[in-house]
Amino acid sequence: MSIELAVSEERLFAEITPAGAFYAVSSPEPGGNRSILLNILREGSSAPFAVALAQRWTQLADEEDALRSVFRLQRLGLIRGNPEARQSPRERLEDLLPPLLAQLSDHGKALLADENGFYLAAAGFPHESAEELAGLSADLISLQSRHGRLLRNNLRVNSESWALVDPAGNAELGFWPLFIGQQRFMLIIGGTPRLQDQSFVYLVQALDTRYR
Repeated sequence: MSIELAVSEERLFAEITPAGAFYAVSSPEPGGNRSILLNILREGSSAPFAVALAQRWTQLADEEDALRSVFRLQRLGLIRGNPEARQSPRERLEDLLPPLLAQLSDHGKALLADENGFYLAAAGFPHESAEELAGLSADLISLQSRHGRLLRNNLRVNSESWALVDPAGNAELGFWPLFIGQQRFMLIIGGTPRLQDQSFVYLVQALDTRYR
């Protein structure tokens, strides 16, 4: 739903889409659109969209410039308007993670690890496998750090995600880095990822609340 109408006609709350959540946490680079998206993630449900909110989220004093920045994110599919404010997850992170992770895979298999190779929570993976996958994710983070210049500058590959794929190119196991504040996590998904699901937004929101 368009939030452009909200300034004059409708009472809508701004919220980030799953694509917006992924963009906001898929890179360690701060500022710009990522900062705006994180501000909307944290404050979008606090009050209906208004010019003053757009100015605060974008840090732009000029009303037209602020609105233009927000509407551009909407046209890119990174934010949208909602007639109702979504409630933030209220459960403890430890209780919230397993069911959220299960929803991010078509096989119900996913885990979240930190950059040191320890897993915070898992769904669908046995404990021993989760431990080893978390260790593997730490190795991939190190590999990305060593070869990041080649991938970004020479090959123009901006993604830091890795995957093991079948002959058809479908992911059997994917590794998705999430940058939350000063923390780096690795989201590991078995089977086809469902990052377009609202559960991914809730995951990012819960991690941001704890670690920002």
